[in-house]
Amino acid sequence: MRIVAHTCSNTEIVCALGRSDWLVGVDDHSDFPESVVSRLPRVGADLDVDIERIRALEPDLVITSLTVPGHERCVERIAAAGLPYLVTQPTSLADVAEDIRRIGAALHATRKAEALACQFDAALAGATDVRDGVPVLVEWWPKPVIVPGQRSWVNEMLRLAGGYNPWETEEAESLPVELDAVRRAAPEAVVMSWCGVSEDKYRAHVVRRRRGWAEVPAIRHNRIHAVSEAWLGRPGPRLLEGIERLRAIVDQISGDRG
Repeated sequence: MRIVAHTCSNTEIVCALGRSDWLVGVDDHSDFPESVVSRLPRVGADLDVDIERIRALEPDLVITSLTVPGHERCVERIAAAGLPYLVTQPTSLADVAEDIRRIGAALHATRKAEALACQFDAALAGATDVRDGVPVLVEWWPKPVIVPGQRSWVNEMLRLAGGYNPWETEEAESLPVELDAVRRAAPEAVVMSWCGVSEDKYRAHVVRRRRGWAEVPAIRHNRIHAVSEAWLGRPGPRLLEGIERLRAIVDQISGDRG
Protein backbone atom coordinates (compact mmCIF):
# COMPACT_ATOMS: atom_id res chain seq x y z
CA MET A 1 0.00 0.00 0.00
CA ARG A 2 1.32 3.46 -0.94
CA ILE A 3 0.65 6.19 1.64
CA VAL A 4 1.15 9.95 1.57
CA ALA A 5 0.89 11.59 5.00
CA HIS A 6 -0.11 15.24 5.23
CA THR A 7 0.73 16.81 8.64
CA CYS A 8 3.32 15.79 11.19
CA SER A 9 0.81 14.03 13.41
CA ASN A 10 -0.44 11.73 10.66
CA THR A 11 3.13 10.85 9.68
CA GLU A 12 3.88 9.96 13.30
CA ILE A 13 0.74 7.84 13.64
CA VAL A 14 1.57 5.85 10.50
CA CYS A 15 5.07 5.18 11.84
CA ALA A 16 3.81 4.26 15.31
CA LEU A 17 1.57 1.67 13.67
CA GLY A 18 4.58 0.03 12.02
CA ARG A 19 3.73 1.16 8.49
CA SER A 20 6.64 3.53 7.82
CA ASP A 21 7.70 1.35 4.89
CA TRP A 22 4.35 2.11 3.23
CA LEU A 23 5.01 5.86 3.21
CA VAL A 24 5.93 7.24 -0.21
CA GLY A 25 5.66 10.95 0.66
CA VAL A 26 5.15 13.38 3.54
CA ASP A 27 4.54 17.11 3.95
CA ASP A 28 7.47 19.52 4.30
CA HIS A 29 7.05 19.91 8.07
CA SER A 30 7.11 16.24 9.07
CA ASP A 31 10.35 15.79 11.03
CA PHE A 32 9.83 12.64 13.10
CA PRO A 33 10.97 9.91 13.06
CA GLU A 34 13.96 11.54 11.37
CA SER A 35 15.31 8.21 10.13
CA VAL A 36 12.08 7.71 8.17
CA VAL A 37 11.19 11.18 6.91
CA SER A 38 14.73 12.05 5.80
CA ARG A 39 14.48 9.53 2.96
CA LEU A 40 11.00 10.43 1.72
CA PRO A 41 9.84 12.82 -1.02
CA ARG A 42 8.18 16.01 0.21
CA VAL A 43 4.80 17.14 -1.08
CA GLY A 44 4.74 20.76 0.07
CA ALA A 45 3.89 22.77 3.16
CA ASP A 46 1.04 21.56 5.33
CA LEU A 47 -1.04 24.61 4.28
CA ASP A 48 -0.05 24.41 0.61
CA VAL A 49 0.39 20.84 -0.56
CA ASP A 50 1.48 20.23 -4.14
CA ILE A 51 -1.29 18.14 -5.67
CA GLU A 52 0.76 17.21 -8.73
CA ARG A 53 3.60 15.92 -6.56
CA ILE A 54 1.12 13.82 -4.61
CA ARG A 55 -0.49 12.51 -7.78
CA ALA A 56 2.93 11.56 -9.20
CA LEU A 57 3.54 9.34 -6.17
CA GLU A 58 0.45 7.29 -7.08
CA PRO A 59 -0.81 6.91 -3.52
CA ASP A 60 -3.44 4.39 -2.54
CA LEU A 61 -4.35 6.72 0.32
CA VAL A 62 -3.60 10.30 1.38
CA ILE A 63 -3.99 10.78 5.13
CA THR A 64 -4.81 14.44 5.65
CA SER A 65 -6.12 16.66 8.42
CA LEU A 66 -8.31 19.58 9.45
CA THR A 67 -6.46 20.47 12.66
CA VAL A 68 -5.30 23.95 11.59
CA PRO A 69 -7.24 26.77 9.89
CA GLY A 70 -6.35 26.58 6.21
CA HIS A 71 -6.16 22.79 6.08
CA GLU A 72 -9.65 22.75 4.60
CA ARG A 73 -8.26 24.19 1.36
CA CYS A 74 -5.76 21.34 1.13
CA VAL A 75 -8.47 18.75 1.77
CA GLU A 76 -10.70 20.34 -0.87
CA ARG A 77 -7.89 20.21 -3.43
CA ILE A 78 -7.05 16.59 -2.59
CA ALA A 79 -10.72 15.65 -2.97
CA ALA A 80 -11.10 17.62 -6.21
CA ALA A 81 -8.10 15.78 -7.67
CA GLY A 82 -9.91 12.49 -7.12
CA LEU A 83 -7.23 11.17 -4.79
CA PRO A 84 -8.32 8.59 -2.18
CA TYR A 85 -8.05 10.20 1.25
CA LEU A 86 -8.80 9.87 4.94
CA VAL A 87 -9.18 13.05 7.01
CA THR A 88 -8.64 13.56 10.74
CA GLN A 89 -10.15 16.43 12.76
CA PRO A 90 -9.50 15.82 16.46
CA THR A 91 -10.32 18.30 19.21
CA SER A 92 -9.93 15.94 22.19
CA LEU A 93 -7.73 13.06 23.30
CA ALA A 94 -10.65 10.70 22.70
CA ASP A 95 -10.74 11.97 19.11
CA VAL A 96 -7.02 11.29 18.75
CA ALA A 97 -7.55 7.73 19.97
CA GLU A 98 -10.40 7.26 17.50
CA ASP A 99 -8.29 8.64 14.63
CA ILE A 100 -5.53 6.17 15.51
CA ARG A 101 -8.09 3.37 15.31
CA ARG A 102 -9.42 4.67 11.96
CA ILE A 103 -5.95 4.94 10.46
CA GLY A 104 -5.07 1.52 11.86
CA ALA A 105 -8.11 0.01 10.16
CA ALA A 106 -7.21 1.66 6.85
CA LEU A 107 -3.62 0.39 7.08
CA HIS A 108 -4.51 -3.12 8.25
CA ALA A 109 -2.79 -2.48 11.59
CA THR A 110 -5.76 -2.78 13.92
CA ARG A 111 -3.92 -4.62 16.68
CA LYS A 112 -1.20 -2.00 17.06
CA ALA A 113 -3.76 0.78 16.68
CA GLU A 114 -5.93 -0.61 19.45
CA ALA A 115 -2.95 -0.98 21.78
CA LEU A 116 -1.92 2.63 21.18
CA ALA A 117 -5.47 4.00 21.41
CA CYS A 118 -5.96 2.17 24.70
CA GLN A 119 -3.06 4.14 26.17
CA PHE A 120 -5.08 7.30 25.52
CA ASP A 121 -8.18 5.69 27.01
CA ALA A 122 -6.23 4.77 30.13
CA ALA A 123 -4.79 8.27 30.44
CA LEU A 124 -8.25 9.83 30.20
CA ALA A 125 -9.45 7.73 33.11
CA GLY A 126 -7.18 9.80 35.36
CA ALA A 127 -8.60 13.23 34.49
CA THR A 128 -9.35 15.59 37.40
CA ASP A 129 -11.88 18.38 37.78
CA VAL A 130 -10.70 21.47 35.91
CA ARG A 131 -10.85 23.78 38.95
CA ASP A 132 -8.89 21.45 41.21
CA GLY A 133 -5.65 22.22 39.41
CA VAL A 134 -3.00 24.85 38.79
CA PRO A 135 -3.74 27.53 36.16
CA VAL A 136 -1.27 27.21 33.28
CA LEU A 137 -0.97 29.41 30.20
CA VAL A 138 0.06 27.32 27.20
CA GLU A 139 1.34 29.74 24.58
CA TRP A 140 0.94 28.68 20.95
CA TRP A 141 2.31 32.00 19.68
CA PRO A 142 4.08 34.95 21.34
CA LYS A 143 2.87 38.02 19.41
CA PRO A 144 -0.04 38.28 19.70
CA VAL A 145 -0.24 35.81 22.56
CA ILE A 146 -2.31 32.86 21.30
CA VAL A 147 -3.65 30.23 23.72
CA PRO A 148 -5.79 27.09 23.34
CA GLY A 149 -9.56 27.47 23.62
CA GLN A 150 -12.36 25.02 24.30
CA ARG A 151 -11.79 22.85 21.23
CA SER A 152 -8.30 21.68 22.15
CA TRP A 153 -6.91 18.42 23.49
CA VAL A 154 -4.52 20.53 25.59
CA ASN A 155 -7.32 21.10 28.11
CA GLU A 156 -7.45 17.39 28.91
CA MET A 157 -3.66 17.14 28.92
CA LEU A 158 -3.47 19.88 31.54
CA ARG A 159 -6.15 18.24 33.69
CA LEU A 160 -4.30 14.94 33.53
CA ALA A 161 -1.17 16.79 34.63
CA GLY A 162 -2.95 18.43 37.56
CA GLY A 163 -3.45 21.83 35.95
CA TYR A 164 -6.06 23.63 33.89
CA ASN A 165 -6.31 26.06 30.99
CA PRO A 166 -7.98 29.32 32.14
CA TRP A 167 -9.45 29.76 28.63
CA GLU A 168 -10.89 26.27 28.23
CA THR A 169 -14.46 27.57 28.13
CA GLU A 170 -13.79 29.95 25.24
CA GLU A 171 -15.61 28.71 22.14
CA ALA A 172 -12.57 28.39 19.88
CA GLU A 173 -9.71 26.11 18.97
CA SER A 174 -7.34 28.93 19.89
CA LEU A 175 -7.61 32.64 20.62
CA PRO A 176 -5.53 35.77 21.23
CA VAL A 177 -5.45 37.09 24.80
CA GLU A 178 -4.67 40.56 26.10
CA LEU A 179 -2.91 41.65 29.28
CA ASP A 180 -6.12 42.17 31.28
CA ALA A 181 -7.28 38.61 30.56
CA VAL A 182 -3.91 37.20 31.58
CA ARG A 183 -3.94 39.18 34.82
CA ARG A 184 -7.42 37.88 35.65
CA ALA A 185 -6.39 34.31 34.87
CA ALA A 186 -3.28 34.64 37.06
CA PRO A 187 -1.46 31.65 35.53
CA GLU A 188 1.09 30.00 37.82
CA ALA A 189 3.19 28.94 34.82
CA VAL A 190 3.67 29.89 31.18
CA VAL A 191 4.49 27.04 28.82
CA MET A 192 5.99 28.19 25.53
CA SER A 193 4.96 25.79 22.78
CA TRP A 194 5.28 28.00 19.74
CA CYS A 195 3.81 26.43 16.62
CA GLY A 196 6.22 25.83 13.78
CA VAL A 197 9.23 27.04 15.80
CA SER A 198 11.96 24.68 16.98
CA GLU A 199 12.32 24.52 20.75
CA ASP A 200 15.90 25.82 20.67
CA LYS A 201 14.52 29.12 19.36
CA TYR A 202 12.05 29.63 22.22
CA ARG A 203 13.12 32.63 24.32
CA ALA A 204 11.85 33.11 27.88
CA HIS A 205 12.81 36.79 27.81
CA VAL A 206 10.15 37.36 25.14
CA VAL A 207 7.57 36.45 27.78
CA ARG A 208 9.36 38.00 30.75
CA ARG A 209 9.78 41.45 29.16
CA ARG A 210 6.17 41.97 28.11
CA ARG A 211 4.79 45.25 29.34
CA GLY A 212 2.50 44.77 32.33
CA TRP A 213 3.27 41.07 32.85
CA ALA A 214 5.66 41.51 35.79
CA GLU A 215 2.95 40.87 38.39
CA VAL A 216 1.55 37.77 36.69
CA PRO A 217 2.36 34.89 39.11
CA ALA A 218 4.20 32.88 36.44
CA ILE A 219 6.52 35.81 35.73
CA ARG A 220 6.89 36.86 39.36
CA HIS A 221 8.05 33.35 40.30
CA ASN A 222 10.07 32.83 37.10
CA ARG A 223 8.00 29.86 35.96
CA ILE A 224 8.45 30.15 32.20
CA HIS A 225 8.90 26.74 30.60
CA ALA A 226 9.53 25.40 27.11
CA VAL A 227 7.76 22.29 25.84
CA SER A 228 8.11 21.68 22.13
CA GLU A 229 4.96 21.95 20.06
CA ALA A 230 5.81 18.41 18.93
CA TRP A 231 4.68 17.20 22.39
CA LEU A 232 1.57 19.38 22.76
CA GLY A 233 0.39 20.52 19.35
CA ARG A 234 0.52 17.36 17.24
CA PRO A 235 -2.50 15.09 17.78
CA GLY A 236 -0.63 11.82 17.72
CA PRO A 237 1.30 9.36 19.91
CA ARG A 238 3.67 11.90 21.44
CA LEU A 239 0.87 13.69 23.28
CA LEU A 240 1.25 10.99 25.95
CA GLU A 241 4.79 12.19 26.62
CA GLY A 242 3.51 15.76 26.52
CA ILE A 243 1.22 14.98 29.46
CA GLU A 244 4.23 13.86 31.47
CA ARG A 245 6.14 17.03 30.63
CA LEU A 246 3.21 19.15 31.79
CA ARG A 247 2.91 17.04 34.93
CA ALA A 248 6.55 17.74 35.82
CA ILE A 249 5.85 21.47 35.57
CA VAL A 250 2.70 21.30 37.70
CA ASP A 251 4.39 19.06 40.28
CA GLN A 252 7.18 21.59 40.64
CA ILE A 253 4.64 24.35 41.35
CA SER A 254 2.87 22.16 43.90
CA GLY A 255 6.21 21.51 45.57
CA ASP A 256 6.99 25.23 45.70
CA ARG A 257 3.66 25.84 47.39
CA GLY A 258 4.61 23.32 50.07
